[in-house]
Amino acid sequence: MKKVEMNDIVNLAKNRGFVYAGSEIYGGLANAWDYGPYGAMMKENIKNLWIKEFVQKHDDMVLLDSAILMNPQIWVASGHVGGFSDPLMDCKSCNTRHRADKLIEEKFKEDLFSIISKEFYQKKVNEIYNEIKDIFPEKNSRTRLPLEDKLWELERKWNVSAPIEYTRTWWITESIELAIGSNLTGRVRIAQDRLFDKINNLLSLEVNEIILLLINEKDIKCPDCGEKDWGKIQNFNLMFKTFQWVTEDSSTEIYLRPETAQGIFVNFANIARTSRKKIPFGVAQVGKAFRNEITPWNFIFRTREFEQMEIEYFCEPWKDLEEHAKWKQDCMNFLTQKIGLKEDSLKFRDHDKDELSHYSNATTDIEFKFPFGWGELWGIADRTDFDLKAHMRESKQDMSYFDPVNNKKYIPYVIEPSVWLTRLFLATLIDAYTTDGEGENARTYLKLDPKIAPIKVWVLPVVKKISDIAKPIFQQLSEDFVCEYDDVGSIGKRYARFDEIGTPFCITIDSENYEAWKVTIRYRDSMKQELVEISKLNEFIRKFL
Repeated sequence: MKKVEMNDIVNLAKNRGFVYAGSEIYGGLANAWDYGPYGAMMKENIKNLWIKEFVQKHDDMVLLDSAILMNPQIWVASGHVGGFSDPLMDCKSCNTRHRADKLIEEKFKEDLFSIISKEFYQKKVNEIYNEIKDIFPEKNSRTRLPLEDKLWELERKWNVSAPIEYTRTWWITESIELAIGSNLTGRVRIAQDRLFDKINNLLSLEVNEIILLLINEKDIKCPDCGEKDWGKIQNFNLMFKTFQWVTEDSSTEIYLRPETAQGIFVNFANIARTSRKKIPFGVAQVGKAFRNEITPWNFIFRTREFEQMEIEYFCEPWKDLEEHAKWKQDCMNFLTQKIGLKEDSLKFRDHDKDELSHYSNATTDIEFKFPFGWGELWGIADRTDFDLKAHMRESKQDMSYFDPVNNKKYIPYVIEPSVWLTRLFLATLIDAYTTDGEGENARTYLKLDPKIAPIKVWVLPVVKKISDIAKPIFQQLSEDFVCEYDDVGSIGKRYARFDEIGTPFCITIDSENYEAWKVTIRYRDSMKQELVEISKLNEFIRKFL
C-alpha cells in the first residue's frame, strides 16, 4: 500500500469536492478554506456522531450554543487579553517574520520552558553558587543566608537546583554572623550586594528577553536566508479584534472568540439551575473559533478559522484525576470505535510537569500520525477550578455549587476534552485514504465508516434511458439516507468516482433485474456485488448504518 502524502489528500479534497481554497477566483486568502458539498456533509456527520455519543447517550450531559461575540471582560478574566500571544521577531536581512519560541524549540527539540530552565537559568544558578562559595569558602554550618533565600526564589520559579557537588552547609557560623549582621567587611558586603542585584535582575527578566539572549548566544540563524540579523521580539495577540457600534475606539473593541470554552464557563450557573443537573455533569458545545495564527500550516491542520468540539465536565474537586483518566479512554474509544481510526495511528501523550499550564493538574494529548509526523488531535485537560474562580473575581458573581448530598458549597473542578472538528476531519480523510493494486489495476478509495461517509448510497442506472425506473428508487432510498443520482458516463468511471468520495454502497439498476424487482448493490471496499429486492432495499442498507 502506498504511503499517504499530504499532496494526495489536498488533491483528492479539491478534485472530489471536500475542501476548496477560499476566495479562489480572487486569488485566494491565505489559510482560508471552504468545505465543498462532500466535505460539508462529512464534517456534519462527524459532529452529529460526536453529539450522539457524548450528549444523547449520556444523562449527565447537555448541549450549549453560545455567542461568538462576547463581553470583552470575559477575555480579560480568562487571561486571553494579557497572555494569549506569540513572540514574533523579524529578520532584517530578508524581512521574514518568525515565532521566536519556535526557533528555540526547533534548535533544542524541547519545549520552551525546559529550554529556558536548562540552558539559561540552571547555568546562571551554577555561576551564582560558585560566586557564593568564593565569598564564604568555609563549610559545615547549617545556617541559611538571606542571599540563599533569594536564590531559592529563583530556583522555585524556574525549576532549577543547586549543583549536586554543593550543599547548603558551606559556611561556618562566624561567616554567617558577618553576612547577616551589620558588621560585614567591605569586600564581603560589596560582593553580596552584587549577587543580590544579579539574582533580582534574573527574577525580573521577561521571557522574551531570555529568548533573545538564547538566540544570540546559541547563534540561531534565520531559516530562510541563513543570516543572523534579528530585530526585537514583540508579542502578537492571537485574538481577532473588531468593533461594535459606529465608532472605532477602545470603548467599542470586542473580539472573535479564540475558543468556545469560556461560553460554557460564564453560563455555568444558568445551566446548573435550568437543567437541574447535579455534579458531576458536563456541557458540550460545537462552534467556530478564531485565532490569528502567525504560522498556519499543513492544509487544514492549523487554520485561523476552525470549529471546536469541546466538553467542560464539572466534577468534585477531589475526583478530578479519576475523571480525567476516564475521559482519556472515552475519547480514544470514540476515535477507534466510532470514527474508525486505526489504533496504530493514535497514541496518548501525557504532559510532563514542566509542560502543564499553571492551572492544570493533568493534561493528555491524543496524537495522530499525520503524513508530516505525530500531531495533537484531541486534548484532555484537568483545568481545576481556574476558570470559574477567574470569572468570579472579574464579574463579582457567585460561581460556586451547593452540593445537596454532602451539604457543602464548593467551586467544581473541570475536565476539558477538546478536539478541533476540522482537524479530526483531516485525520479521518488521511486514515481512510486507501490505494490498492499497481499500474492499470491501481485503485484509490476512501475507506470511511458508513456513518461518516458524506453520501451513503449512489443510485446508478446502467444507461441513461432507463432513468424513469431508476428515479423512483432514488426517491425511495432518499427518505432514509443521503443519496445521489448519477446517470452520466461509463459505469466503471462512475464507480471509481464514488469510491474516491467514500460512498459505501452503489445501487446499479438494469432493465433485466428490474423486471424481477431486484437491483444490484456494490460494496465499496470489496467491490463485491449482490442482488437485493427493491422492496427490502432500505432495510438492507440500514443494518450497516
